[in-house]
Amino acid sequence: MAELKPQKRGRKIAMSAGEISAFLDGEHTCRVATIGPDGPHATALWFAWDGTSLWLYSLTGSQRWADLQRDPRISVLVDAGHHYLELRGVEISGTIDVVGNVPRTSAPDVELAPVELQFARKYLGGDEMVHDERHAWLRVTPRKINSWDFRKLPG
Repeated sequence: MAELKPQKRGRKIAMSAGEISAFLDGEHTCRVATIGPDGPHATALWFAWDGTSLWLYSLTGSQRWADLQRDPRISVLVDAGHHYLELRGVEISGTIDVVGNVPRTSAPDVELAPVELQFARKYLGGDEMVHDERHAWLRVTPRKINSWDFRKLPG
């Protein structure tokens, strides 16, 4: 894995690794930006965070999937807050790897078991992952993580 580039700007409001993990564990929707043949393409998606990588369960027939097969670079944004002093977020830039069957079937996969359990608990309300044979897993390996938490600003 390539070394993670350090955040340069906004260090006073940057989140710690623990704060980033807690934030990503608590939020439900990310925005995914890919590079398509006609330029940038952005979509909303559910995700899982394992403390090192972000995991996306993507439709294999989507524009996002096609874009990432041509060019594995990706940017993902998760943010929250309404008022200025509530704003916080995490931006992850990196590359993807396809992990497991394409499309994903219900066949056991030791590498995917932890992320699928986390995903099922977060979004499906139980311990069982649903496989529709239209999705597959993408692991985002971060090259750079930027974070901000405006609640850390002086009032």
